[in-house]
Amino acid sequence: MAHHSDQGDHGHGGHDVHAHHPTAKTYIIVGAFLTLITVVEVWAYYIPSFVASKAFVPSLLIMSAVKFATVVMFYMHLKYDHKIFRALFTGPFLIAATTLLGLMFLFGKMAVRLGLLT
Repeated sequence: MAHHSDQGDHGHGGHDVHAHHPTAKTYIIVGAFLTLITVVEVWAYYIPSFVASKAFVPSLLIMSAVKFATVVMFYMHLKYDHKIFRALFTGPFLIAATTLLGLMFLFGKMAVRLGLLT
């Protein structure tokens, strides 16, 4: 027997805890969206002029970032969870990503100076 309480999202027994979770239809749409992006990524690889262009790597990175965000929001349920869980995920993620980008920039410049990269 289901028990409904007025606690909303704040209680463990409230009916609103699961009210905002996605349906099977949502998962099918998200899966189709992720499949579409993957198809575009693979298709882009088989266009030699696009692979040779400067837009190739940034476009793949953007598509990968969109897929990552989609998976995190829907399959990890961060879109539907409490804001504290989003903050606990995105805060450290942003710190790690910024640190990695900074290290890539610093060591990339160092590698060029040392002649390891041309």
